[in-house]
Amino acid sequence: VQLQASGGGLVQAGGSPRLSCAVSGRTTSVATLGWFRQAPGKEREFVAGISWSTGYTSYSDSVKGRFTISRDNAKRTVYLQMNSLKPEDTAVYYCAAGPWRRRWDMTDSSYYDSWGQGTLVTVSS
Repeated sequence: VQLQASGGGLVQAGGSPRLSCAVSGRTTSVATLGWFRQAPGKEREFVAGISWSTGYTSYSDSVKGRFTISRDNAKRTVYLQMNSLKPEDTAVYYCAAGPWRRRWDMTDSSYYDSWGQGTLVTVSS
C-alpha cells in the first residue's frame, strides 16, 4: 500500500485547510486509515482514524470537535478537514494505513504498517 499526503502549507490561526491522502496498491488489505502528526521536538501523536469499511471514526481529545476525518472509497482517498486551527496544531501530518487483524487499536502508531511522506502544516498566530 502506498500513501500520498497533500494539502499542507501556511495557514492563519482559525483557518480551515483540508488534507488529503491518496491510497494506492493493495487496498483490500487496508482496515484503517489514520492521521498522525509530529511537532518539532515532540513525539508523533495520533490525530484521527477511520475504518475503511464501516466509516467508524476516532479522534484525539486535542482535535475532537475541530477536525473531521472522512474517506471516499471510490477515490481511494482519506481526508482530514481541520477547522479552527491553532498555532499548537503546527506539525508534519502523516497518513497511515493499518491492516486487518483480530484486534487493533487505531490510536496506536505501531499498528500501522504503511506511512505517507508527511505534509507540513504551519499555523501562524
